[in-house]
Amino acid sequence: MVQAQGLLTRTYARYWTRFATLNVVLVGVAAAFFWIGDSWWQLVVAAVLAVVLGQVMFLGHDAAHRQIFRSGSWNDWASLVIANLYAGMSYGWWQHKHSRHHAKPNTLGADGDIAADVIVFSTANLDRARTGAAGWFAQRQGWLFFPLLLLEGLNLHVTGVRRLVRRPPVKRRAVEIAFLSLRLGGYVAVVLWFLPLGLAAAFLGVQLGLFGVYMGASFAPNHKGMPIVPATLKIDFLHRQVLLSRNISGGRLVDLFMGGLNHQVEHHLFPSMPSSRLRAAAPIVRQFCASRDIPYTETSLLRSYSIVVRYLNEVGLASRDPFQCPLVAQRLAA
Repeated sequence: MVQAQGLLTRTYARYWTRFATLNVVLVGVAAAFFWIGDSWWQLVVAAVLAVVLGQVMFLGHDAAHRQIFRSGSWNDWASLVIANLYAGMSYGWWQHKHSRHHAKPNTLGADGDIAADVIVFSTANLDRARTGAAGWFAQRQGWLFFPLLLLEGLNLHVTGVRRLVRRPPVKRRAVEIAFLSLRLGGYVAVVLWFLPLGLAAAFLGVQLGLFGVYMGASFAPNHKGMPIVPATLKIDFLHRQVLLSRNISGGRLVDLFMGGLNHQVEHHLFPSMPSSRLRAAAPIVRQFCASRDIPYTETSLLRSYSIVVRYLNEVGLASRDPFQCPLVAQRLAA
């Protein structure tokens, strides 16, 4: 049905229009930056730039999933240019991480998006009780999750560069390093050269902070708070992708804000489908799942944020004693 309706066909005109529009907007942002000069109004420019770069990364995400061109090489180079040269993120690092996520979403030991780090996403990662400052943080990690996203923009840049330098087996590694050096070095140099030190630091802080919040607020609702499964669980492709993903309801504005990621179930089932066609595929997938009694999860954006916060708090509360009674375990699974 999906293929019969042409939902997997390429949308070249739409993607070229999107790419051209982003370039025009970026030129406008650059013009505003140089025109405003030494003024705290630059923080507005930084905020706008954060959102625009988020949209740039959505385009890079589509190219990485082979949504734009038929040629894998063309998609690779498009992603490489968009991610590294435009957004300052390592395409090779992100692609490896994201491919593992798509293969086994919300799967312990396989999906890096739920690996224990500052935030613990599963009670299975709690091998001991957390006390002191670590315990205080863990028990409130749901409330702290979105504020922590202010650091995610910087983390994405730093992690990509670190992995690129430390792990030589990266395709087109030299090109990535050259692009990242030009993008990150040139960007910071221009900001520091054109603005006073304090204003430059504030500009970079606002841009990186809001970029991280935007990325996290777009990706987190799709899987956080959905079931997490062990790597040993035998589950077919359809059930794995549908049961562990969450759609976000809303109109075209939500599509724009989330880059099409709000149709997460359809995106996981058809990763090479152009993001602009995911909305049309949703009713087909929803009906297909209903006919086979497969739960299809969809909620509003604000509701999804509430679910994420509550779920992370529940996982964090379990850190007081990872060896819980069945009643607590049942509550966490609810």
